[in-house]
Amino acid sequence: MTRKVKIPVSTVGRLSIYLRVFSQVAKTQGTISSKGLAEWTGINSAQVRKDLAYFGQFGRRGVGYSIQDLKAQITSILGLDREWNAAIIGVGHLGTALLMYRGFGSRRFKVTAALDTDPDKISWELEGIRIHDLADLAAVAREKRIEIAILSVPAEAAQEVANQVVAAQIPAILNFVPVRLVVPKHVLLRDVDLAGELEALTYAMRKR
Repeated sequence: MTRKVKIPVSTVGRLSIYLRVFSQVAKTQGTISSKGLAEWTGINSAQVRKDLAYFGQFGRRGVGYSIQDLKAQITSILGLDREWNAAIIGVGHLGTALLMYRGFGSRRFKVTAALDTDPDKISWELEGIRIHDLADLAAVAREKRIEIAILSVPAEAAQEVANQVVAAQIPAILNFVPVRLVVPKHVLLRDVDLAGELEALTYAMRKR
């Protein structure tokens, strides 16, 4: 049973990293130590142990962690033991790339719909997914049981689209638009700032 404590966002992010490592090493070994996990991830072993300790006791001293058991535990912790239905809103260059990305399915995220306002795109199919009129968002969300809206719309339209997502009772938004969205507290919002990450990278390069 997991403890009822608030888990730092940074720890959740590292759990995703650990899970990817397990997928890589499970084919060749059955256990892994915190030191071994640290070597694979570049995260120090004390931090690895601290991250895992939030969720109870894993592994045995001197033996290490069972990769299969720990993989199953973290998969459940991250909610990846079931599929999550997602819709991509905005089928421009980025939206199209996201639709064509095959990595979602392997992580249990199922893109079941796409939406746009461009009449030349509506009713098209891309990668077997039909593009719907954004005006029909609420109906599409009910029919496809959408749980996550992935936003890749123009910046000037982002807040209005977010309002439509909220009205359609979609509980979570992954926002690729570089604007600050305002949504009710019951709607989960995560921002993906691609330009910001590149700027952080170029800043670090200038400092070398």
